[in-house]
Amino acid sequence: MAMTEGKKIAIEAIEDKKQIFSDLSDKIWEYAELSLLEYKSRDEYVKVLKELGFEVETDVCGIKTAFLGKYGSGRPVIGILGEFDALSGLSQVGGSTEKEELVKGGCGHGCGHNMLGAGSLAAAYGIKKYLEKKGSGTVIFYGTPGEEGGAGKAFMAKEGLWYDLDCALTWHPDDKNEITYGSCNSCIQTLYKFKGVASHAAGDPENGRSALDAVELMNVGVQYLREHMKSGARIHYSIIDGGGFSPNVVQPTASVLYMVRSELVKDALELQARVDKIAEGAAMMTETQFEKVFIDGCSNTVPNHTLEKLLYENLEMIGVPEYTEDEWQYAEKLKMTYKADSLSFTVAKYDSKAKEKICELTQNGTKAINNFIAPFYNGTDFSPGSTDVGDVSWQTATAQLNTVCFASGSPGHSWQNVSCGKTSIGHKGLLLAAKVIAASAVELYENPDLLEKSKAEFKIATKDGYTCPIPKDEYAKAIEL
Repeated sequence: MAMTEGKKIAIEAIEDKKQIFSDLSDKIWEYAELSLLEYKSRDEYVKVLKELGFEVETDVCGIKTAFLGKYGSGRPVIGILGEFDALSGLSQVGGSTEKEELVKGGCGHGCGHNMLGAGSLAAAYGIKKYLEKKGSGTVIFYGTPGEEGGAGKAFMAKEGLWYDLDCALTWHPDDKNEITYGSCNSCIQTLYKFKGVASHAAGDPENGRSALDAVELMNVGVQYLREHMKSGARIHYSIIDGGGFSPNVVQPTASVLYMVRSELVKDALELQARVDKIAEGAAMMTETQFEKVFIDGCSNTVPNHTLEKLLYENLEMIGVPEYTEDEWQYAEKLKMTYKADSLSFTVAKYDSKAKEKICELTQNGTKAINNFIAPFYNGTDFSPGSTDVGDVSWQTATAQLNTVCFASGSPGHSWQNVSCGKTSIGHKGLLLAAKVIAASAVELYENPDLLEKSKAEFKIATKDGYTCPIPKDEYAKAIEL
């Protein structure tokens, strides 16, 4: 893959403004706002987008914390996806090698979305500078909220937003430099709110109707359902209202949040219907009532080999960052706080030669930072997790990459990730992702045949059409605790 003049323009523009993007990442890290509640983060992004010369639109698809920044005109139109929501209960002091809350009971960026959004914006800015000086077409940075529990991109897909693009590119913070391959589970999230009758648990138990009993019976019913699911399916739950703290009161309210996953949306919907029946049965057994509240849904990802190869070749061309002695020492200390999986690379699961190479490069898992690029994988993969990037990939050709922002083997959604997300290791990772995405976009602007090849592949892969997991009358909403 050649370093063209256009790619140099984009990469140098990112490098020139790198402090803006590192600072933005750190500010979003500090805000640490939950899904669909990212108001401070949205305002910060909008401010920076305007300062960088983008045409800004807010309340995209009616979602209060969704926005976009646009530059250019005509086709091709390339979308760059950015996320910025945090996770509950993961507040952590940045750059620390010990678990210590920054805010008691607070939130934290355990998935690195502070870096994800900032890196994607940096990529969009690099593309903008290229279009200003040399190219023609349009770039749109999308601020997509609620990936962790809101599926902002899926609600945008419900409105058909992504059909307008020629392709979409994105990335994710990780402990490895690797292209994202294959597909994943679709997911539906539903809140069940049970309502019973309070009474004195000792003196008047016969007149009480326990909502908490209903939740517990529902959970037991779902446990028995697990034997009868497809092998890749998953069901998770969290009791978010236990009815109170007094055991001598029959609890009149209780709520449980469920996530139902299966690879195809149609299978997830069928499994969801069975969970609904279990909720009905639990209500009947306890003579309680329940309200079903749809939270979100997202689809499986549709891989695009053409775009994946393009990202890989540009990743190889740009190369990995250099790390200082202080960064190595920090990562080594952090790595001592968890049990690492040295073979979490996708390619290592399917290619024995690549597995041997990765073992060598990671020094059998002892290396603190994976400062290398994993071999390219020419195949498919399935991840049991979920992402609303899947809904984008059903409406336009889409590809993703991962870059090193965390210590080697760092567990997902962990305090270690939060800590590392506000360090120079994270900054280097987001800038690498930005440069790879920008260079890949430039290649697509300058090589129409390559873009058409990706679109032809997309058309074949999505021939069965998009099934939206979100009911027509539903809207994006934050989970009410």
